[in-house]
Amino acid sequence: MPDKVISLSAQVKRLLRQSGLRARKSLGQHFLIDETILETIIEAAELSPKDTVVEVGPGLGVLTIELAPRAGNVIAVELDNELASLLKHRLASHDNLRVVNADILKVNPSQLLEGKRSYKVVANLPYYITSPVLRYFVEALPQPSLMVVMVQKEVGEAIVAGPGKMSLLAVSLQVYSKPKVVSYVPAQSFYPPPKVDSVILRFDLFPEPAVKVADMDGFFEVVRYGFSSPRKQLHNSLAHGLGTKPSEIFPLLKQADIDPKRRAETLSLEEWAKLYEVLAGSEKVRMQC
Repeated sequence: MPDKVISLSAQVKRLLRQSGLRARKSLGQHFLIDETILETIIEAAELSPKDTVVEVGPGLGVLTIELAPRAGNVIAVELDNELASLLKHRLASHDNLRVVNADILKVNPSQLLEGKRSYKVVANLPYYITSPVLRYFVEALPQPSLMVVMVQKEVGEAIVAGPGKMSLLAVSLQVYSKPKVVSYVPAQSFYPPPKVDSVILRFDLFPEPAVKVADMDGFFEVVRYGFSSPRKQLHNSLAHGLGTKPSEIFPLLKQADIDPKRRAETLSLEEWAKLYEVLAGSEKVRMQC
């Protein structure tokens, strides 16, 4: 029976059975079986024949098969050797699709793109590599113009949070992009179902970082120090991270117009940039970058 006729759930289970494969918990493998969610991902990516798409963790190719006829080129990067082999066989008829058996974090985007500069990232990301993969792409050269990814619900909500609930991950991604929630995804949309729900996020990448600072590495050094003890007040967490006394940080926060008793999660991107400028210009604080 043709794939299009039977349900996505049946397709996934049949493919696993025929290939003798099982979902590997160590690689966070949960295969999408919800047609509606699949359509939502495709729509959010706004694909055209001019687009090159990088898909991370294609698994059984459920999403890949939908990407191929809508994009000009699809590069599916799969770590699992057996799944990569299955994909190459199953998707051989798509001449605009290339399966790369590799760890995405160990591949330079320029190697994948083979000369192309513009691309989009569309993926159902394994939970355990969500943060490093997202940071990898927003800091990559070249950057994607757009990312549509599925991540754990709690992580997704943390990424889009504003001042008051900010995290180190939120700052590191919002500096380079505007993330927003596209849709929530129940655990039952996967086989096998994970223990938590998911969320589809869309990231529109900025042509330039949201903050203008002299040294981006130094900026993120300050942010990391600020979040080094997130439950502490900012003057204490910064002092701990910078290896200095809170009494020396106190006046520098005042100079940046930031109440020393605030916590890192309350600062906006602009306040982090101002704080970096003050700390970088201070003779009392020795920056590592």
